[in-house]
Amino acid sequence: MNEHLIRARQAIEHLLARGLAAALRPLPMRTVRALGEALGGVAYHVAGSRRRVALENLRHAFPAMPDAERDRIARGMFAHVGRMLLEVVRFGSLSNEEMRALSEVEGDAHVRRAYEEGRGAIFVGGHFGYWEMQGITHALFWKPFAVMVRPLDSPGLHAMLEQTRTRTGNAVIYRQGSVRKVLRALGENRGVAILIDQHLHSPDAIPVDFFGRPAATTSMVGSLVRRTGAAVIPGFGLPLPGGRYRFIYERPVEPPRDDSPEAIREFTQRCTDVIEAYVRRHPDLWLWMHRRWRDVPVKTAAPLGDADASPLDALDTEPHG
Repeated sequence: MNEHLIRARQAIEHLLARGLAAALRPLPMRTVRALGEALGGVAYHVAGSRRRVALENLRHAFPAMPDAERDRIARGMFAHVGRMLLEVVRFGSLSNEEMRALSEVEGDAHVRRAYEEGRGAIFVGGHFGYWEMQGITHALFWKPFAVMVRPLDSPGLHAMLEQTRTRTGNAVIYRQGSVRKVLRALGENRGVAILIDQHLHSPDAIPVDFFGRPAATTSMVGSLVRRTGAAVIPGFGLPLPGGRYRFIYERPVEPPRDDSPEAIREFTQRCTDVIEAYVRRHPDLWLWMHRRWRDVPVKTAAPLGDADASPLDALDTEPHG
């Protein structure tokens, strides 16, 4: 596409997003959630390629499930994506007190214990539920942490999302120099959030089982744990009635026994198993539209380097890979 057309499109996207934010600002979160669900219902019918990817992934993940049930999950997923899109826009305009009032936390003792040990904490999760809101509110219950993300293609949308992610004091870490920044944060007894459920092309990718199929997954977390001794705590954000949220922090994942590739792979599998358990319980809250499983060569765990965790952004609507 012509560079001028790309810039024009990005400018229009930015203006539309700002207009959407202004329109949502006076609305209560339960209304925003209902509007997002309607938006997702429309997207299910319009986004044909995404719908086909989601249904194909569901067919492999739940082969014995009737087609009608898989279709119900796909529709629910699109509804959830619509809710997430609008709610994160509205969430960013709330005061800290309003955010806390909409949130409840489960498993806070695991987080407190990790910080008390003084080696920082790595919060792993996936593109499941309300991961963006959980990251934003983390600083309100404990202290600011860093989130690993990849930038959006649209500079205007990128700036808006980054402002939302950092408004409670959190930092954002991008690919360039990521390992050095993560090590610095952990060394200062801070937390780092990393999403590990997206297909990875980088050298640190290793194969682990996800819904019965090998999926290329970052080995970065295991390598970081071996180097720093940080606790690894899975986190998940679930919806509650009335436009509220429950943010769950699971017990820490058992660390790798040593630095061997097999030990790192087993640890990565344990992290992935926790994510799969939540997805099985709430299948409509995971992004089945992502091409998670691909036939690509996958190596054993690479040494810790400046790897790209490549998490999907909440407002990114472009296909990945």
